[in-house]
Amino acid sequence: MVKQFFDIVFRYFKPYKMYIVWTIVLNFISQWLNVFSFVVLIPILNILFKIDQNTYTYKEWTWDTLNKDLIVNNGYAWVQDMISVHGAFLTLCLMGTILIVMTALKCTGYWASANIMLPLSTGVVRDIRLQMYDKITHLPLGFFSAERKGDIIVRMSTDVQMVESSVTSAISTLIQQPIAIIICLSTLLTVSWQLTLFVFIVAIPAAWVMGSVTKKLKSQSANVQAGLSEIMAQIEETLSGLRIIKAFIAEDKMQKRFNFSNNEFRRGMLSMMMRINAGHPVSETMGTIIIVVVLLFGGWLILEGDGFIDASTFIFYMVILYSIINPIKDLTRQAYMIPLGLASMDRIDYILKAENPIKELENPKELDSFNDKVELKDVSFFYNEGRDVLKHVNLTVPKGKTVALVGQSGSGKSTLVDLIPRYHDVTGGEILVDGKNIKDVRIHDLRALIGNVNQEAILFNDTFYNNITFGVENATMEQVIEAAKIANAHEFIMETEKGYDTMLGDRGSRLSGGQRQRVSIARAILKNPPILILDEATSALDTESEHLVQEALDRLMKSRTTVAIAHRLSTIKNADIIHVLYEGEIVESGQHEELIAKNGYYKRLYDMQQL
Repeated sequence: MVKQFFDIVFRYFKPYKMYIVWTIVLNFISQWLNVFSFVVLIPILNILFKIDQNTYTYKEWTWDTLNKDLIVNNGYAWVQDMISVHGAFLTLCLMGTILIVMTALKCTGYWASANIMLPLSTGVVRDIRLQMYDKITHLPLGFFSAERKGDIIVRMSTDVQMVESSVTSAISTLIQQPIAIIICLSTLLTVSWQLTLFVFIVAIPAAWVMGSVTKKLKSQSANVQAGLSEIMAQIEETLSGLRIIKAFIAEDKMQKRFNFSNNEFRRGMLSMMMRINAGHPVSETMGTIIIVVVLLFGGWLILEGDGFIDASTFIFYMVILYSIINPIKDLTRQAYMIPLGLASMDRIDYILKAENPIKELENPKELDSFNDKVELKDVSFFYNEGRDVLKHVNLTVPKGKTVALVGQSGSGKSTLVDLIPRYHDVTGGEILVDGKNIKDVRIHDLRALIGNVNQEAILFNDTFYNNITFGVENATMEQVIEAAKIANAHEFIMETEKGYDTMLGDRGSRLSGGQRQRVSIARAILKNPPILILDEATSALDTESEHLVQEALDRLMKSRTTVAIAHRLSTIKNADIIHVLYEGEIVESGQHEELIAKNGYYKRLYDMQQL
C-alpha cells in the first residue's frame, strides 16, 4: 500500500514540487515556533507557583560551548533579571505577550502552508480527470462494448473525488504532521531521552491496535465503489430504456433489481464506515492511555524526589508529548482514508492503463488526399479469438464509386466499415488507401478523409450551429446554412425559437428521428470528406422522413466515394456494385439487376422485402 501511494505521488505531484517545498519550509518554521511558544510556559509556571527558587547568573557562550543547559541557564537568568527590574507581574505579562505573538506566527505559518497546498490538491484532481477523458476519447470502440457507461461515469466522478478527499488531501497531513512529530520528538529527547524511551515502549502495543483497524479497508472500499458503479449503471439503463420499461409494465421488476443493488451497496458502506468510525475512538483511547501512563510514571519520579526531572520541566514535557499525540492521531485518521483512495485509484488505473491496440507508427506516412481507391485484401477480424466476424474479405472501392453492403443482421457489415477508419484493427489481411496500408499512416489523416452517417444520429446537447460544425474549424454561417439546405434541414431549423442557436437537448431529444438524421448529414456535408460511410442511415425512419433523408444523402454522395450499408435494398439499387455478406463472407457481388438474375441470396432478401 505504501509503494502504491508513493507511485501516485511521483506520477502526479512532480509539476507541483515547488508547492511541496514551500509547505515543508513553512511547516518547519511553524513547528519550531510551536515548541518555542511552549518553552515560555516553564518560566510562567515558575513565576506563578514559585517552583524554582535557584539563583541564575548569565554565562558567556560561544558556538563551541553552546548546549541545552547553557541556553536554559541564560533563559532563567534573563527572566530573573526581568523580575528584579520590572516585578513578577510585568514579567508575566511580557511572557504572555511573547506566547501570543509566537502562537500567532505559528498559526499564520499553518494557514499559509494549507493555502499553498490548494493549487496542488485541486491541480492533481484536474490532471487525473483530464488524463481519464483523454484516454476515454482515444480508446477503441471495442473497449466500451465490454464496459457499462454508468461504471465509467463513477470512475471519472466518485472515484476521482475519493482520490481527492483521501490521497491528495493526505499530502498536506503527511508533510505537516511528520515534521511536527520529528520536531516534538527531538524536543522530548532533548528534555529527557530516558522518559522518551519509556514512551516508545508504551506506544508499540497502541500502534499495533490502531493498525489493526485499517486492515481490509482497501478491499472494502473497492467493493463499495463497484456497488456504486452498479447503481449508476442501472440508473443510466433505466433512463435510456424508460419507454420500454413502461411499455412492458416492468416498473416493479426494475425496482426489485435496483433495490437489491442498493441494499448491497448499503451493506458494504455500513461495514466500511463502521470500521472507519472506529478509528477515532481507538486512536483517542490509545493516546489517552499513553498520556496517563507517562503522567503516572513521571509523577512517581517527581514524588520520589530523586531529581530526575523537575515539575515545571515535566509539565513542559507533557505539553510537548500531547502535541505529538495529535499529529499521530491525524496520521492515523489518514491511514484509514488513504486505502479508500488507493482502491479508487486502482479503478481509475483500469482505464488509464487500458491497452490501446490501435497504435500509430512513430513516423507514420502522410495521407493528405484520396486519389485512387480503398482496397480490402484478404481481411479477417474477430472480437473473441476463435469466432471470426469477417473471413477473408476482398473488395475494392474505386474513387467516385458507390459500393453497397447488404446481408442479414450479424453478417459483419458494420464491423467491416468500422475497420476502414481504424475503429478496430484487422486481425488478418490489410486495408489500403491509395496503396498505403492504413496501419502505416496517421490516424488523424485517415479519419479526416472519411465522413460518417450512421443509423443512430449522434448529436450533442448543444446548438444546431455547433452540432453541424462539430469537428470543422472556422466554418462560416453561410457555409453552415448551405450545408443545412443541401441536407433538407434548413427549413425546420429556422422554425425553432432561436434558429441555428437553438439547443437540441440531450442527444438531440427535441428533434424527430428524421430531423436528427438530416442534421448529421449536414455535418457530413460541411466536413466535405472524399470518402463517405453510410451505415443504414434510413432504416429507422418513416416513409416521409426516409424520402427527405435519402434526397439529402443523394446530394451528399455526388462525386464522393461511398460505402453504404443498406437495410432497405431499394435505397441501393443504383450502386455501382453490391456485395452480399453472409456470416462474415462475401457470397455474391454485382449490380442490382445482375444479382436478381442470379436468383441467389440477394434475390431472396429482395423478395422478402417485397412482401
